Amino acid sequence: MRNTAARTLVVSMVLALAPALDARVNVAFERNGERRAGPRFEFRVLASPSSSDAASEAELSIVSGRADPNGGGLEALRDGRWPESADSPRESFFFDAGTSGGRILLDLRRPLDVDRVNTYSWHTGARGPQVYTLWASDGKGEGFVARPEDGGDLTTLGWTKIATVDTRPEGDEPGGQYAVSIFDSDGAIGPYRYLLFDVGSTDPDDRFAHTFFSEIDVVATEPAPESETGAVLSFEAASGKYRFTIDTRGSPDLTGWARDKLAPVVVEWYPKIVELLPSEGYEAPESFSITIGDDIGGVASAGGTRIRCSGTWFRRNLEGEARGAVVHELVHVVQRYRSGRRRDDEGGERRRTRPPGWLVEGIPDYIRWFLYEPESRGAEITRRSFERARYDASYRVSANFLDWVTRTHDKELVKKLNAALRDGRYDEALWKEWTGFGLPELGERWKTAIAEKLGIETAKEEEPATREDGAEGTSAPSE
Repeated sequence: MRNTAARTLVVSMVLALAPALDARVNVAFERNGERRAGPRFEFRVLASPSSSDAASEAELSIVSGRADPNGGGLEALRDGRWPESADSPRESFFFDAGTSGGRILLDLRRPLDVDRVNTYSWHTGARGPQVYTLWASDGKGEGFVARPEDGGDLTTLGWTKIATVDTRPEGDEPGGQYAVSIFDSDGAIGPYRYLLFDVGSTDPDDRFAHTFFSEIDVVATEPAPESETGAVLSFEAASGKYRFTIDTRGSPDLTGWARDKLAPVVVEWYPKIVELLPSEGYEAPESFSITIGDDIGGVASAGGTRIRCSGTWFRRNLEGEARGAVVHELVHVVQRYRSGRRRDDEGGERRRTRPPGWLVEGIPDYIRWFLYEPESRGAEITRRSFERARYDASYRVSANFLDWVTRTHDKELVKKLNAALRDGRYDEALWKEWTGFGLPELGERWKTAIAEKLGIETAKEEEPATREDGAEGTSAPSE
Protein backbone atom coordinates (compact mmCIF):
# COMPACT_ATOMS: atom_id res chain seq x y z
CA MET A 1 0.00 0.00 0.00
CA ARG A 2 1.30 3.42 -0.93
CA ASN A 3 2.06 6.06 1.68
CA THR A 4 -0.95 8.36 2.01
CA ALA A 5 0.37 10.93 4.48
CA ALA A 6 -1.62 14.13 4.90
CA ARG A 7 -0.88 16.79 2.32
CA THR A 8 -1.07 20.57 2.52
CA LEU A 9 -2.38 22.63 -0.37
CA VAL A 10 -0.39 25.85 -0.91
CA VAL A 11 -1.83 28.05 -3.69
CA SER A 12 -1.44 26.02 -6.93
CA MET A 13 1.34 23.82 -5.57
CA VAL A 14 1.15 20.62 -3.58
CA LEU A 15 3.78 20.05 -0.88
CA ALA A 16 3.69 16.73 0.94
CA LEU A 17 5.58 15.64 4.05
CA ALA A 18 5.69 11.88 4.38
CA PRO A 19 7.16 10.00 7.35
CA ALA A 20 10.33 8.15 6.45
CA LEU A 21 11.72 4.93 7.91
CA ASP A 22 13.81 6.79 10.50
CA ALA A 23 11.64 8.94 12.78
CA ARG A 24 13.92 11.94 12.22
CA VAL A 25 14.08 11.66 8.42
CA ASN A 26 11.46 13.51 6.38
CA VAL A 27 10.43 13.17 2.74
CA ALA A 28 9.07 16.39 1.28
CA PHE A 29 7.89 16.62 -2.29
CA GLU A 30 6.43 19.35 -4.42
CA ARG A 31 4.65 19.23 -7.75
CA ASN A 32 4.41 21.92 -10.40
CA GLY A 33 1.44 21.55 -12.71
CA GLU A 34 1.59 22.28 -16.42
CA ARG A 35 1.11 26.04 -16.01
CA ARG A 36 3.85 26.50 -13.41
CA ALA A 37 6.40 23.99 -14.72
CA GLY A 38 9.31 25.51 -16.62
CA PRO A 39 12.96 24.91 -17.61
CA ARG A 40 14.26 26.66 -14.48
CA PHE A 41 12.68 24.04 -12.20
CA GLU A 42 11.52 26.70 -9.76
CA PHE A 43 9.35 25.55 -6.86
CA ARG A 44 7.56 27.60 -4.22
CA VAL A 45 9.15 25.83 -1.25
CA LEU A 46 11.75 23.27 -2.30
CA ALA A 47 15.07 24.25 -3.86
CA SER A 48 15.75 24.17 -7.58
CA PRO A 49 18.38 21.70 -8.86
CA SER A 50 22.01 22.51 -8.09
CA SER A 51 24.99 22.18 -10.42
CA SER A 52 27.76 22.01 -7.80
CA ASP A 53 26.47 19.63 -5.15
CA ALA A 54 28.36 16.54 -3.99
CA ALA A 55 26.63 14.36 -6.60
CA SER A 56 28.18 16.38 -9.44
CA GLU A 57 31.55 14.76 -8.72
CA ALA A 58 30.18 11.35 -7.70
CA GLU A 59 30.41 8.12 -9.66
CA LEU A 60 27.10 6.78 -10.96
CA SER A 61 26.39 3.24 -12.14
CA ILE A 62 23.49 0.89 -12.74
CA VAL A 63 23.51 -2.06 -10.34
CA SER A 64 20.45 -3.77 -11.81
CA GLY A 65 18.03 -2.97 -14.58
CA ARG A 66 18.63 -1.48 -18.00
CA ALA A 67 18.67 2.16 -19.07
CA ASP A 68 16.37 3.13 -21.91
CA PRO A 69 18.59 3.73 -25.00
CA ASN A 70 16.50 6.78 -25.89
CA GLY A 71 17.49 8.55 -22.67
CA GLY A 72 20.44 10.74 -21.85
CA GLY A 73 22.20 8.13 -19.68
CA LEU A 74 23.35 8.45 -16.09
CA GLU A 75 25.30 11.65 -16.83
CA ALA A 76 21.95 13.45 -17.14
CA LEU A 77 21.51 12.96 -13.39
CA ARG A 78 24.54 15.01 -12.37
CA ASP A 79 25.49 17.28 -15.28
CA GLY A 80 24.00 20.45 -13.77
CA ARG A 81 21.57 20.79 -16.67
CA TRP A 82 17.88 20.00 -16.78
CA PRO A 83 15.23 19.66 -19.49
CA GLU A 84 13.77 22.65 -21.28
CA SER A 85 10.46 20.87 -21.83
CA ALA A 86 8.35 18.16 -20.22
CA ASP A 87 9.12 15.40 -22.74
CA SER A 88 12.92 15.54 -23.10
CA PRO A 89 14.31 11.98 -23.16
CA ARG A 90 17.87 13.03 -24.11
CA GLU A 91 18.04 15.27 -21.04
CA SER A 92 16.64 12.65 -18.66
CA PHE A 93 17.44 9.21 -17.30
CA PHE A 94 14.82 6.45 -17.22
CA PHE A 95 14.76 2.68 -17.23
CA ASP A 96 13.91 0.69 -20.34
CA ALA A 97 10.30 0.09 -21.35
CA GLY A 98 8.89 -3.26 -20.31
CA THR A 99 11.15 -3.62 -17.27
CA SER A 100 10.21 -3.29 -13.61
CA GLY A 101 12.81 -0.61 -12.88
CA GLY A 102 16.27 -0.99 -11.40
CA ARG A 103 18.91 0.21 -8.98
CA ILE A 104 21.20 3.23 -9.36
CA LEU A 105 24.36 3.42 -7.24
CA LEU A 106 25.84 6.81 -6.38
CA ASP A 107 29.39 6.68 -4.97
CA LEU A 108 30.49 9.93 -3.29
CA ARG A 109 34.07 8.55 -3.32
CA ARG A 110 34.46 9.14 0.44
CA PRO A 111 32.14 9.31 3.46
CA LEU A 112 30.39 12.70 3.83
CA ASP A 113 27.88 14.04 6.33
CA VAL A 114 24.89 14.00 4.00
CA ASP A 115 22.49 16.81 4.83
CA ARG A 116 19.83 16.05 2.24
CA VAL A 117 19.16 14.19 -1.00
CA ASN A 118 17.04 15.86 -3.70
CA THR A 119 15.66 14.28 -6.86
CA TYR A 120 13.87 15.96 -9.77
CA SER A 121 11.70 14.74 -12.65
CA TRP A 122 9.41 16.11 -15.37
CA HIS A 123 6.97 14.54 -17.79
CA THR A 124 3.41 15.12 -18.98
CA GLY A 125 2.18 11.66 -17.99
CA ALA A 126 2.99 8.62 -15.86
CA ARG A 127 6.72 9.25 -16.28
CA GLY A 128 6.52 12.35 -14.09
CA PRO A 129 6.06 10.95 -10.54
CA GLN A 130 8.86 9.30 -8.57
CA VAL A 131 8.73 5.90 -6.87
CA TYR A 132 11.88 4.64 -5.16
CA THR A 133 13.51 3.55 -1.91
CA LEU A 134 16.73 5.23 -0.80
CA TRP A 135 19.41 3.12 0.90
CA ALA A 136 22.78 4.33 2.22
CA SER A 137 26.08 2.95 3.53
CA ASP A 138 29.48 4.19 4.64
CA GLY A 139 31.04 1.11 3.07
CA LYS A 140 32.83 0.09 6.26
CA GLY A 141 30.45 -2.48 7.76
CA GLU A 142 31.28 -6.16 7.93
CA GLY A 143 29.91 -8.05 4.96
CA PHE A 144 29.28 -4.87 2.97
CA VAL A 145 28.28 -5.48 -0.68
CA ALA A 146 28.79 -2.37 -2.81
CA ARG A 147 26.67 -3.53 -5.75
CA PRO A 148 23.69 -5.50 -4.41
CA GLU A 149 21.58 -6.93 -7.20
CA ASP A 150 17.83 -7.44 -7.01
CA GLY A 151 16.55 -9.62 -4.19
CA GLY A 152 17.85 -10.30 -0.72
CA ASP A 153 17.78 -8.34 2.50
CA LEU A 154 19.98 -5.26 2.00
CA THR A 155 20.22 -4.70 5.75
CA THR A 156 22.34 -7.87 5.94
CA LEU A 157 24.65 -6.51 3.22
CA GLY A 158 25.74 -3.38 5.07
CA TRP A 159 22.97 -1.05 3.91
CA THR A 160 20.61 1.22 5.87
CA LYS A 161 17.14 2.01 4.56
CA ILE A 162 16.67 5.80 4.66
CA ALA A 163 13.29 6.55 3.10
CA THR A 164 10.59 5.41 0.71
CA VAL A 165 9.42 7.91 -1.90
CA ASP A 166 6.11 7.82 -3.76
CA THR A 167 4.87 11.06 -5.32
CA ARG A 168 2.01 9.64 -7.39
CA PRO A 169 -1.02 11.93 -6.89
CA GLU A 170 -4.27 10.27 -5.89
CA GLY A 171 -7.29 11.03 -8.01
CA ASP A 172 -5.38 13.30 -10.36
CA GLU A 173 -3.44 13.09 -13.61
CA PRO A 174 0.18 12.11 -12.80
CA GLY A 175 1.95 14.51 -15.17
CA GLY A 176 4.00 17.40 -13.85
CA GLN A 177 7.36 18.58 -12.58
CA TYR A 178 8.38 16.96 -9.30
CA ALA A 179 10.94 17.81 -6.64
CA VAL A 180 11.70 15.46 -3.75
CA SER A 181 13.84 16.34 -0.72
CA ILE A 182 14.92 13.77 1.87
CA PHE A 183 16.37 15.35 5.01
CA ASP A 184 16.90 14.79 8.72
CA SER A 185 15.00 17.18 11.00
CA ASP A 186 17.78 17.00 13.61
CA GLY A 187 20.83 17.49 11.36
CA ALA A 188 22.65 15.33 8.85
CA ILE A 189 21.07 12.12 7.57
CA GLY A 190 24.34 10.39 8.35
CA PRO A 191 27.98 9.88 7.32
CA TYR A 192 27.61 7.96 4.09
CA ARG A 193 29.66 7.26 1.00
CA TYR A 194 27.19 5.16 -1.01
CA LEU A 195 23.58 5.93 -1.92
CA LEU A 196 21.42 3.30 -3.61
CA PHE A 197 18.20 4.28 -5.39
CA ASP A 198 15.91 1.27 -5.78
CA VAL A 199 13.58 2.63 -8.47
CA GLY A 200 10.20 1.15 -9.34
CA SER A 201 7.61 1.70 -12.06
CA THR A 202 4.93 4.34 -11.50
CA ASP A 203 2.27 2.10 -13.10
CA PRO A 204 2.85 -1.68 -13.32
CA ASP A 205 0.18 -1.92 -16.05
CA ASP A 206 2.02 0.57 -18.30
CA ARG A 207 5.26 -0.75 -19.78
CA PHE A 208 6.48 2.82 -20.42
CA ALA A 209 5.77 4.15 -16.91
CA HIS A 210 9.36 4.83 -15.83
CA THR A 211 10.23 8.17 -14.25
CA PHE A 212 12.03 10.75 -16.38
CA PHE A 213 14.64 11.67 -13.74
CA SER A 214 16.23 15.07 -14.51
CA GLU A 215 18.78 15.45 -11.69
CA ILE A 216 20.00 13.99 -8.40
CA ASP A 217 21.49 16.40 -5.83
CA VAL A 218 23.35 15.41 -2.68
CA VAL A 219 23.97 18.25 -0.22
CA ALA A 220 26.78 17.72 2.31
CA THR A 221 26.96 19.76 5.51
CA GLU A 222 30.68 20.50 5.18
CA PRO A 223 33.48 19.96 2.65
CA ALA A 224 36.13 17.34 3.02
CA PRO A 225 39.06 18.48 5.22
CA GLU A 226 42.25 19.70 3.61
CA SER A 227 45.14 17.25 3.96
CA GLU A 228 48.13 15.89 2.11
CA THR A 229 45.67 14.08 -0.14
CA GLY A 230 44.26 17.35 -1.46
CA ALA A 231 41.02 19.09 -0.58
CA VAL A 232 37.64 20.26 -1.77
CA LEU A 233 37.73 24.00 -1.07
CA SER A 234 34.53 26.06 -0.94
CA PHE A 235 34.25 29.76 -1.79
CA GLU A 236 31.66 32.49 -2.31
CA ALA A 237 31.59 35.49 -4.63
CA ALA A 238 29.46 38.63 -4.86
CA SER A 239 28.46 38.52 -1.18
CA GLY A 240 27.34 34.92 -1.36
CA LYS A 241 25.32 35.13 -4.57
CA TYR A 242 27.72 32.75 -6.31
CA ARG A 243 29.35 29.65 -4.84
CA PHE A 244 32.06 27.38 -6.19
CA THR A 245 34.39 24.59 -5.14
CA ILE A 246 37.94 23.78 -6.17
CA ASP A 247 38.82 20.09 -5.90
CA THR A 248 42.59 19.42 -5.74
CA ARG A 249 42.47 15.79 -4.64
CA GLY A 250 43.90 14.78 -8.02
CA SER A 251 46.81 17.23 -7.64
CA PRO A 252 47.38 17.66 -3.88
CA ASP A 253 50.49 19.84 -4.25
CA LEU A 254 48.40 22.53 -6.00
CA THR A 255 46.02 23.02 -3.06
CA GLY A 256 47.86 26.07 -1.69
CA TRP A 257 48.09 27.70 -5.12
CA ALA A 258 44.40 27.03 -5.80
CA ARG A 259 43.37 28.59 -2.49
CA ASP A 260 45.72 31.59 -2.48
CA LYS A 261 46.20 32.41 -6.18
CA LEU A 262 43.38 30.94 -8.23
CA ALA A 263 40.36 31.39 -5.93
CA PRO A 264 40.76 35.21 -5.60
CA VAL A 265 40.73 35.50 -9.40
CA VAL A 266 37.55 33.43 -9.65
CA VAL A 267 35.89 35.38 -6.82
CA GLU A 268 36.60 38.65 -8.64
CA TRP A 269 36.04 37.66 -12.24
CA TYR A 270 33.04 35.34 -12.26
CA PRO A 271 30.65 38.16 -11.27
CA LYS A 272 32.37 40.45 -13.79
CA ILE A 273 31.86 37.90 -16.59
CA VAL A 274 28.19 37.57 -15.65
CA GLU A 275 27.82 41.37 -16.00
CA LEU A 276 29.69 41.37 -19.31
CA LEU A 277 27.44 38.71 -20.86
CA PRO A 278 23.81 39.46 -19.96
CA SER A 279 20.68 38.72 -21.96
CA GLU A 280 16.98 39.20 -21.34
CA GLY A 281 15.51 36.69 -18.90
CA TYR A 282 18.81 34.87 -18.37
CA GLU A 283 20.30 34.04 -14.97
CA ALA A 284 23.87 32.74 -14.89
CA PRO A 285 24.62 29.61 -12.84
CA GLU A 286 24.94 30.47 -9.17
CA SER A 287 27.22 27.53 -8.39
CA PHE A 288 29.95 25.64 -10.25
CA SER A 289 32.97 23.46 -9.61
CA ILE A 290 36.64 23.41 -10.63
CA THR A 291 38.57 20.14 -10.53
CA ILE A 292 42.36 19.96 -10.90
CA GLY A 293 43.85 16.53 -11.45
CA ASP A 294 46.91 14.85 -12.91
CA ASP A 295 44.65 12.33 -14.65
CA ILE A 296 42.96 15.09 -16.68
CA GLY A 297 44.38 15.55 -20.17
CA GLY A 298 44.84 18.65 -22.30
CA VAL A 299 44.78 22.04 -20.59
CA ALA A 300 41.28 22.82 -19.31
CA SER A 301 37.68 22.27 -20.40
CA ALA A 302 34.18 23.15 -19.28
CA GLY A 303 31.04 21.04 -19.45
CA GLY A 304 27.92 22.66 -18.03
CA THR A 305 29.03 24.03 -14.67
CA ARG A 306 32.01 21.72 -14.24
CA ILE A 307 35.52 22.93 -15.11
CA ARG A 308 38.29 20.34 -15.37
CA CYS A 309 41.97 21.35 -15.37
CA SER A 310 45.09 19.31 -16.09
CA GLY A 311 47.29 19.33 -12.99
CA THR A 312 50.30 18.40 -15.13
CA TRP A 313 49.89 21.40 -17.45
CA PHE A 314 48.91 23.81 -14.64
CA ARG A 315 51.97 22.84 -12.59
CA ARG A 316 54.19 24.06 -15.45
CA ASN A 317 52.24 27.30 -15.92
CA LEU A 318 51.37 28.53 -12.43
CA GLU A 319 53.07 31.87 -12.99
CA GLY A 320 52.07 32.04 -16.64
CA GLU A 321 48.78 31.13 -18.31
CA ALA A 322 47.15 28.93 -15.63
CA ARG A 323 44.80 31.50 -14.11
CA GLY A 324 43.91 32.95 -17.50
CA ALA A 325 42.98 29.48 -18.73
CA VAL A 326 40.45 29.21 -15.90
CA VAL A 327 39.03 32.65 -16.74
CA HIS A 328 38.44 31.37 -20.29
CA GLU A 329 36.52 28.35 -18.93
CA LEU A 330 34.49 30.56 -16.57
CA VAL A 331 33.17 32.36 -19.64
CA HIS A 332 31.97 29.00 -21.01
CA VAL A 333 30.09 28.39 -17.74
CA VAL A 334 28.29 31.71 -18.20
CA GLN A 335 27.67 31.43 -21.96
CA ARG A 336 25.26 28.45 -21.87
CA TYR A 337 24.59 28.51 -25.61
CA ARG A 338 22.16 25.77 -26.60
CA SER A 339 20.71 24.39 -29.79
CA GLY A 340 17.16 23.13 -30.07
CA ARG A 341 13.95 25.10 -30.49
CA ARG A 342 12.93 28.51 -29.22
CA ARG A 343 9.68 30.47 -29.36
CA ASP A 344 9.40 33.31 -31.82
CA ASP A 345 7.58 36.59 -31.24
CA GLU A 346 4.27 35.12 -32.43
CA GLY A 347 4.39 32.29 -29.88
CA GLY A 348 5.34 29.59 -32.36
CA GLU A 349 8.56 27.62 -32.39
CA ARG A 350 11.56 27.60 -34.68
CA ARG A 351 14.94 25.95 -34.56
CA ARG A 352 17.77 27.81 -32.88
CA THR A 353 20.81 28.52 -35.00
CA ARG A 354 23.93 26.63 -34.00
CA PRO A 355 26.55 29.00 -32.50
CA PRO A 356 29.68 29.23 -34.71
CA GLY A 357 32.62 27.59 -32.96
CA TRP A 358 34.95 30.51 -33.61
CA LEU A 359 32.65 32.81 -31.62
CA VAL A 360 32.04 30.26 -28.87
CA GLU A 361 35.82 30.20 -28.28
CA GLY A 362 36.63 33.71 -29.47
CA ILE A 363 34.46 35.47 -26.87
CA PRO A 364 36.12 33.72 -23.88
CA ASP A 365 39.56 34.55 -25.26
CA TYR A 366 38.50 38.16 -25.87
CA ILE A 367 37.50 38.50 -22.20
CA ARG A 368 40.65 36.71 -21.11
CA TRP A 369 43.29 38.45 -23.24
CA PHE A 370 41.81 41.94 -23.59
CA LEU A 371 39.95 42.44 -20.29
CA TYR A 372 41.48 40.10 -17.69
CA GLU A 373 45.15 40.19 -18.71
CA PRO A 374 45.66 42.79 -21.49
CA GLU A 375 49.21 43.43 -20.27
CA SER A 376 50.23 39.92 -21.33
CA ARG A 377 49.58 40.84 -24.99
CA GLY A 378 48.83 37.17 -25.52
CA ALA A 379 46.47 37.71 -28.46
CA GLU A 380 48.59 40.04 -30.55
CA ILE A 381 49.06 39.30 -34.23
CA THR A 382 52.76 39.29 -35.17
CA ARG A 383 54.59 39.39 -38.48
CA ARG A 384 55.08 35.65 -38.21
CA SER A 385 51.39 34.92 -37.67
CA PHE A 386 49.96 37.63 -39.95
CA GLU A 387 49.52 35.55 -43.10
CA ARG A 388 47.61 32.85 -41.24
CA ALA A 389 45.36 35.27 -39.36
CA ARG A 390 41.64 34.91 -40.16
CA TYR A 391 38.77 36.45 -38.24
CA ASP A 392 37.21 32.99 -37.82
CA ALA A 393 40.42 31.23 -36.77
CA SER A 394 38.96 30.90 -33.24
CA TYR A 395 40.50 31.43 -29.78
CA ARG A 396 43.02 34.31 -29.48
CA VAL A 397 43.02 35.22 -33.18
CA SER A 398 39.24 35.67 -33.24
CA ALA A 399 39.59 37.48 -29.91
CA ASN A 400 41.91 39.98 -31.61
CA PHE A 401 39.31 40.51 -34.34
CA LEU A 402 36.52 41.02 -31.78
CA ASP A 403 38.66 43.55 -29.92
CA TRP A 404 39.32 45.51 -33.12
CA VAL A 405 35.63 45.61 -34.12
CA THR A 406 34.67 46.58 -30.57
CA ARG A 407 37.16 49.48 -30.50
CA THR A 408 36.46 50.75 -34.01
CA HIS A 409 32.77 50.08 -34.64
CA ASP A 410 30.61 49.04 -31.68
CA LYS A 411 31.59 49.01 -28.01
CA GLU A 412 28.59 46.79 -27.20
CA LEU A 413 29.45 44.21 -29.87
CA VAL A 414 30.41 41.29 -27.60
CA LYS A 415 27.37 41.83 -25.40
CA LYS A 416 25.10 41.83 -28.47
CA LEU A 417 26.78 38.77 -29.98
CA ASN A 418 26.44 36.86 -26.73
CA ALA A 419 22.73 37.63 -26.41
CA ALA A 420 22.07 36.56 -30.00
CA LEU A 421 24.08 33.36 -29.61
CA ARG A 422 22.41 32.45 -26.32
CA ASP A 423 18.93 33.10 -27.74
CA GLY A 424 19.65 31.07 -30.89
CA ARG A 425 19.12 34.00 -33.27
CA TYR A 426 22.67 34.65 -34.41
CA ASP A 427 22.99 35.49 -38.11
CA GLU A 428 25.87 36.96 -40.11
CA ALA A 429 23.55 39.75 -41.23
CA LEU A 430 23.76 41.16 -37.71
CA TRP A 431 27.35 42.32 -38.34
CA LYS A 432 26.21 44.67 -41.09
CA GLU A 433 23.27 45.83 -39.00
CA TRP A 434 25.54 46.70 -36.07
CA THR A 435 28.66 47.99 -37.87
CA GLY A 436 27.59 48.89 -41.40
CA PHE A 437 29.91 46.25 -42.87
CA GLY A 438 29.50 42.59 -43.69
CA LEU A 439 31.62 40.05 -41.83
CA PRO A 440 34.07 39.28 -44.68
CA GLU A 441 34.66 43.00 -45.27
CA LEU A 442 35.25 43.56 -41.58
CA GLY A 443 37.78 40.75 -41.70
CA GLU A 444 39.65 42.44 -44.55
CA ARG A 445 39.61 45.83 -42.82
CA TRP A 446 40.92 44.23 -39.64
CA LYS A 447 43.84 42.64 -41.49
CA THR A 448 44.59 45.92 -43.26
CA ALA A 449 44.74 47.69 -39.89
CA ILE A 450 47.11 45.03 -38.55
CA ALA A 451 49.31 45.30 -41.63
CA GLU A 452 49.56 49.06 -41.21
CA LYS A 453 50.46 48.66 -37.54
CA LEU A 454 53.17 46.09 -38.34
CA GLY A 455 54.46 47.99 -41.39
CA ILE A 456 53.57 45.17 -43.74
CA GLU A 457 52.93 46.06 -47.36
CA THR A 458 49.97 44.19 -48.84
CA ALA A 459 48.88 43.87 -52.43
CA LYS A 460 45.99 46.20 -53.25
CA GLU A 461 42.86 44.25 -54.03
CA GLU A 462 39.84 45.15 -56.14
CA GLU A 463 36.38 45.17 -54.69
CA PRO A 464 35.04 41.63 -54.17
CA ALA A 465 33.46 40.25 -57.32
CA THR A 466 30.02 38.65 -57.17
CA ARG A 467 29.68 35.10 -58.48
CA GLU A 468 26.61 33.96 -60.36
CA ASP A 469 25.48 31.96 -57.32
CA GLY A 470 25.34 35.18 -55.32
CA ALA A 471 28.36 34.39 -53.10
CA GLU A 472 31.24 36.83 -52.90
CA GLY A 473 34.58 35.95 -54.47
CA THR A 474 37.91 37.78 -54.45
CA SER A 475 39.49 39.04 -57.64
CA ALA A 476 43.16 38.54 -58.35
CA PRO A 477 45.48 41.22 -56.91
CA SER A 478 46.23 44.08 -59.27
CA GLU A 479 49.75 44.43 -60.51
